[in-house]
Amino acid sequence: MLDSYQKNYDAIVIGCGHAGVEASLALARLGHKTLAITLSLDAIAFMACNPAIGGTAKGHLVREIDALGGQMGLSADKNLLQIRMLNMGKGPAVQSLRGQADKTLYHHYMKNIMETQENLDILQGEVAQILTSNGKVRGIKTTLDQEFFCDTIVVCTGVYLNAHIIIGDNVTKTGPNGFSRATKLTDSLISLDIPTRRFKTGTPARVDKNTINFDVMQVQKGDDDIYPFSFMTEGYLPNKEVCYLTYTTQKTKDIIMANIDRSPLYNGSIHSIGPRYCPSIEDKIMRFADKERHQIFIEPESSLTNEMYVQGMSSSLPFDVQLEMYKSVIGLEKVKIMRFAYAIEYDCIDSLCLTPYLMVKHVGGLFLAGQLNGSSGYEEAAAQGLVAGINASLYLRNKQPLTLTRDSSYIGVLIDDLVTKGTNEPYRMMTARAEHRLLLRQENADKRLTPIGREIGLVDDERWQKFCQKQENFQQINSSLTKILPPKEFKDYFEEIGEPIPHNGLSYRDMLKRSNVTCESMLDHFDDLKDLDKRCFEEVATDIKYEGYLSKQKSIIGDVNKLESKILPEDLDYNSIKGLRIEARQKLDKIKPLNLGQASRISGVSPADITVLLVYLSKNKI
Repeated sequence: MLDSYQKNYDAIVIGCGHAGVEASLALARLGHKTLAITLSLDAIAFMACNPAIGGTAKGHLVREIDALGGQMGLSADKNLLQIRMLNMGKGPAVQSLRGQADKTLYHHYMKNIMETQENLDILQGEVAQILTSNGKVRGIKTTLDQEFFCDTIVVCTGVYLNAHIIIGDNVTKTGPNGFSRATKLTDSLISLDIPTRRFKTGTPARVDKNTINFDVMQVQKGDDDIYPFSFMTEGYLPNKEVCYLTYTTQKTKDIIMANIDRSPLYNGSIHSIGPRYCPSIEDKIMRFADKERHQIFIEPESSLTNEMYVQGMSSSLPFDVQLEMYKSVIGLEKVKIMRFAYAIEYDCIDSLCLTPYLMVKHVGGLFLAGQLNGSSGYEEAAAQGLVAGINASLYLRNKQPLTLTRDSSYIGVLIDDLVTKGTNEPYRMMTARAEHRLLLRQENADKRLTPIGREIGLVDDERWQKFCQKQENFQQINSSLTKILPPKEFKDYFEEIGEPIPHNGLSYRDMLKRSNVTCESMLDHFDDLKDLDKRCFEEVATDIKYEGYLSKQKSIIGDVNKLESKILPEDLDYNSIKGLRIEARQKLDKIKPLNLGQASRISGVSPADITVLLVYLSKNKI
């Protein structure tokens, strides 16, 4: 036993990737003595794949993590090389923030945050066993035979469980980037009757910046007037680097086709399931054979290295094929590969064994989060880690767990999908997964979630005061927008923007409903609006422009919430309920939904089955 570490903790977090960092910080900040144990201190918050935070729907997750009092958004803002808003030509519901992060600095920044966090100890080591007693966790045992005891555990092992790195016919038993893998913990999970499976993901090569011909590529600049990830970060962030867009060629396709029998994906070497929405370049070529070329983005990894990330060209092809293949891309004709692309296989669990608050159903105090649950992506992992950490804290305090709903957040959608529908492939968040996405916009994440974070205890006084000030700004803006102007006072403005001039007066609020009216043009034209907070004004304007759609969504949510409020007993015997189809009985018995709402979203449970359940509950006065 190491004298520098105590034997008993309130909580232990296994793994310090993006999920483990959020879980550890949440527990420690909520006052619990926490031990975070990781295979390598050099892998804390490490970006094994794309050095970026956010992206389509993922930007929503980062803003929500921040609104709850998590760390990812703050750390991203401190270490960005470039920031952009995706889908600016589309509606506000699908616009998503994406930042190119400095991979090296982000890791060091997060490591320092953890090292200086009160109530948090960090230890490099490998967990061999989760110790339990009477159906509850009681601690861990490491491969050095150290034992640490606790009342709750959050497992965030990412892609490290029995990981294999695959490059052609070369298979290395190691984790990402050459880090050690975990070889013992899967057996411990299986011994606890937690179902496991095998997934795969991959990453492209890293190439030498000095060997790239950027002159033949399209420059991808950042946005200079985009609000950052964290609601605590003031103003705009500077863009320090640019990215580049280039394309594959016919030669790329020919090389891959000529060597497809050497691809582990196609010759049977890889049996695990890969991500549908992030395919390898050989998978793209085979699945989209009619496509002449594919987009490739060249992105900086860090200000401290010449390594460039070749987004869109992940691969598991042999190294000699990779050398030829990458040089066939426009601008990469003389490129030197610094790290070869690879596929990685790893163990994960069937997320249907989890509750909506991420605790294993049959093991008290054991929470699972991140890619272990079958998801992919740093943001999905961090979101789960934060929720698992919060609920581990609530478990320690004997309080009701936090269950975020589908109408409250993208985090709620993410977790509900995993624990209700499950996933047969690495799960990726997309805006299309959120049925209420117009309500769940990036800019209003604080309005939706900061009060929850405050109640839990993660939102400090500084953040809360800033939030309250923003709510006062909303009231002031809404009050200002009720002013009615005669046509002569907005005639010039309407003529300038090409909007028909009405005979009667209009309020500022009614003006915002006009298609050609924008926040920026109104703030520029009307003197009595110029002192309003621009960020708040834009948010209010969006609510006004889409209030009809928002009203319909809220009405639908009201109907859905009636099902959500109908709680289902944990010990309900679904096999004894007459009228339920066999498939429905099996699925309901396996998942044991918390309420009728969750039951209605289970694959294989029909509306007729829900009606049967309603009748049964009513008849038995449940």
